[in-house]
Amino acid sequence: MKMWIALVLVAFATGASAQCSCETMKWATCDGTPCTCTLLIGDSITQTLKCDALIPKCFLMKAEMYRAKKGLSTRTIGGKPVETAFVDNDGIYDPDCEADGKFRAKQCNNTEECWCVNSAGVRRTDKEGKTLECPKLVETYWVRLQLKHKPSTTPVKAENLKAAIADAINKRYNNFNKELVEKVEYDADSRTIVVDVKKAKGERMTDLTQMAYYMEKDVKVLPLFKNQDEFMPNVDGQKLEMENILVYYVDEENPTFTMKHLSGGIIAVIVVVVLAVIAGLLVLFFARRRQNQRYSKTQQRELDPM
Repeated sequence: MKMWIALVLVAFATGASAQCSCETMKWATCDGTPCTCTLLIGDSITQTLKCDALIPKCFLMKAEMYRAKKGLSTRTIGGKPVETAFVDNDGIYDPDCEADGKFRAKQCNNTEECWCVNSAGVRRTDKEGKTLECPKLVETYWVRLQLKHKPSTTPVKAENLKAAIADAINKRYNNFNKELVEKVEYDADSRTIVVDVKKAKGERMTDLTQMAYYMEKDVKVLPLFKNQDEFMPNVDGQKLEMENILVYYVDEENPTFTMKHLSGGIIAVIVVVVLAVIAGLLVLFFARRRQNQRYSKTQQRELDPM
């Protein structure tokens, strides 16, 4: 009888342990009743997670940075919708997060250089000293996902692509509102899919950047979910496997980049182009001047016999 009770208790404990997990974060540690999940973001520093939703990008980046420092994981290298859209060219850094997981408007990455970021944690200003002021966190309201799928067995029907993409995003990313998938364009020759996901300006209930970050990881074969499936929309019974992704961010306010922090190589190219244009104009000016002088002298010699 005692042995039977012990077996029941063990089975119950095993079942409870199996249920205590975080489906949206594969690196989470979960335990207790009720189930509590935490994420290691520093030496002996943990962050409590809400595993019934996508984990805030700021917490994810901190965890990635910590794991990279400890040699636990690595990050792979990976058409603008409008002129003000920009890509995350700075890559991963160790961000400062608010208690709710939002990025702090000002980031310094433990250095003397600081910059302002948007709600995706992407730099939107030049890097300055620590006196830099970032009055508020500017919201990203539009994300463009530029995807490229691997060769398919049958031609992809462009007219069915939007519904398939929206459905895949909804199912894979925690019931993400498929109505926010505004437009999907497709170029069959290059196998490129452009997806515009947009919310109304001023709307703060939906975080587009979390979904975009999870998708970026899925396509780069580094899923953050416990379930290691990839993002593969089903179009007319055919699953499209992605091989590349590029994410553009459009904020409610335009970024404020200037030319003063351009790299030496870019500045050198600009200088060479400007000098070449000036040289060309000078050559054209002197050539025309010489032509005019010759014409005037010829006219004078023709008049001499008269």
